[in-house]
Amino acid sequence: MNNNDPLLQPYRLKHLTLRNRIITTSHEPAYPEEGMPKQLYRAYHVERAKAGVAMTMTAGSAAISRDSPPVFNNILAYKDEVVGWLKDLTDECHEHGAAVMIQLTHLGRRTRWDKGDWLPVVSPSHNREPAHRAFPKRLESWDIERIIRDYADAAERMQAAGMDGIELQAYGHLMDQFWSPLTNELDGPYGGSLQNRLRFTFDVLRAIRQRVGTDFIVGIRYTADEALQGGLRKEEGLEISRLLKDSGMIDFLNVIRGNIATDAGLTDVIPVQGMRNAPHLDFAGEIRSLTGFPTFHAAKIPDVATARHAIASGRVDMVGMTRAHMTDPHLVRKIIEGREEQIRPCVGANYCLDRIYNAGAAYCIHNAATGRETTMPHDVPRAPARRKVVIVGAGPGGLEAARVAGERGHEVVVFEAADKPGGQVRLTARSERRKEMISIIDWRMAECARLGVRFHFNLWADAAAIREEGADVVIVATGGLPHTEVLARGNQWVVSSWDILSGDARPGRNVLVYDDAGDHAGLQAAELIARSGARVEIMTPDRAFAPEVMGMNLVPYMRSLQRLDTTFTVTYRLKAVDRDGDLLLATLGTDYSDLEKTRHFDQIVVNHGTRPLDELYVELQPLSTNQGAVEYQDLILGRPQQVKTNPDGHFQLFRIGDAVSSRNTHAAIYDALRLVKDL
Repeated sequence: MNNNDPLLQPYRLKHLTLRNRIITTSHEPAYPEEGMPKQLYRAYHVERAKAGVAMTMTAGSAAISRDSPPVFNNILAYKDEVVGWLKDLTDECHEHGAAVMIQLTHLGRRTRWDKGDWLPVVSPSHNREPAHRAFPKRLESWDIERIIRDYADAAERMQAAGMDGIELQAYGHLMDQFWSPLTNELDGPYGGSLQNRLRFTFDVLRAIRQRVGTDFIVGIRYTADEALQGGLRKEEGLEISRLLKDSGMIDFLNVIRGNIATDAGLTDVIPVQGMRNAPHLDFAGEIRSLTGFPTFHAAKIPDVATARHAIASGRVDMVGMTRAHMTDPHLVRKIIEGREEQIRPCVGANYCLDRIYNAGAAYCIHNAATGRETTMPHDVPRAPARRKVVIVGAGPGGLEAARVAGERGHEVVVFEAADKPGGQVRLTARSERRKEMISIIDWRMAECARLGVRFHFNLWADAAAIREEGADVVIVATGGLPHTEVLARGNQWVVSSWDILSGDARPGRNVLVYDDAGDHAGLQAAELIARSGARVEIMTPDRAFAPEVMGMNLVPYMRSLQRLDTTFTVTYRLKAVDRDGDLLLATLGTDYSDLEKTRHFDQIVVNHGTRPLDELYVELQPLSTNQGAVEYQDLILGRPQQVKTNPDGHFQLFRIGDAVSSRNTHAAIYDALRLVKDL
């Protein structure tokens, strides 16, 4: 352990000693059950507490009022029953030396009236938030009184749960809606001047302090600059920071910059891959310098070097590494033990956050155990007996299978037809904006080297080669190939998105990208073509284009494609392609009627997912003991596979990832982990 490491120095916050400078900031992975943080929620936070994080901040954010219904699966802080669940979580994290706080909020207009109890959305104006689209009721005095009381009630519950403190969420939520000139159109005591716009916040703080006393830690996460025309300006934000400190009711400031009313705004606040690291760190440092007050900050601080700089330079007192801890919950332990090179890197794919906003639980794109702590191990246990495992394919699924099998103590051999590992991820990473994705592969290759996995590249494995290995288990992770046979005629005239991304097909000048998969490949191909100077039209039969590319990931594509004057066409289906001289004649239809029309292009790109590359799997089935069959109940419950349908078979056979069907990187990695952890 390096005792001089700035990240490992303790920090005193009021009466609380935090054991190092790394926290997970408040975030909601959407794991509650019926609004309560039950077993999985607790296990998720405990895993990070065990590994050394100084403080885990729960619930981004817990709802304090019934007219602040969560838009995804958040903790309901307005219910008394939450106390017991949070006490269990807090007590267990405390046993492992980590502090625990929670973030409380009233969402104001950042929710919908058709959620929860169907109560009107409230805000200091009738102005709708673009992201959630609800037209709010303008707050009345009795609403304000009621919500202040709800804040105090919720704070009292958190204190009763034994938590170390609370954080009030201001930015984009109701508190900030009072602060911002864009959202506060009230008269009288709560509108107009900055002092009046802050009155609600200070009324809330006074009510909370009356309930929890002066010792309980209370902080606030807020924007000190909305970076939005007509919004809260930096000058006002600096004044707010000073006033919060001088109030004597706040113990720390958690600073962000920007606004979250749109997908674009949210993405600038919480940047994704291809955007620069720590874009708001200097701004947070400015706040700390001005106030001399405990300052926390998090915004794309994905690696230890950036976090160390944040602390060593004095810009902040505590650094948030939240997405990094979703990727590797043992990050702090590895720093302490001098194993930084083994930290699983966050690649900024934002699969975690984007899934939440699409009403799903948060999962890491390349750590399938996160969010599944009750069923999937972060530390893979050794197997009772050593076996030989042969894996065909060195994409993300195949490499995860190799890594997990290596951790189990098995002898592992990997065959790969290409000269390098990576599969589709290597293709994805050719995009400058998505080059971080290659770390998914690089980390696994480093782990496989550590575990003694043997690789054979440039080798197209057949059944004979597999038989020669004398394997106990064979895992086919050969992926898939693009499927473009989707037209009534003219399939021979189109190219795939992969052809464009790989460089096998040069971009045309007037190009139709027909995207019937709705994933990254279609947009990547469109962007590459548009950057070449071509005119590009993206067409989809869906109501919205790229439905599999979720909100925050869509933002960088849109910024690029709109600047390149790309055309977006929805609800039209490419039905056929004919040759017409030097051009291609596209016949277009729609699912909504019998309407048909034709258009000319010089290139048509089809993005329609993949079909499994499964010839080897089929060839191996008769040679296997299970003929490729999987007992799903055992797979789900975490029991070894016992299927034996062929007494003459030589090995167990399984396939994973796109060798089964066209899915995504996370699915391939999850396939591998949950199968191989029990081999």
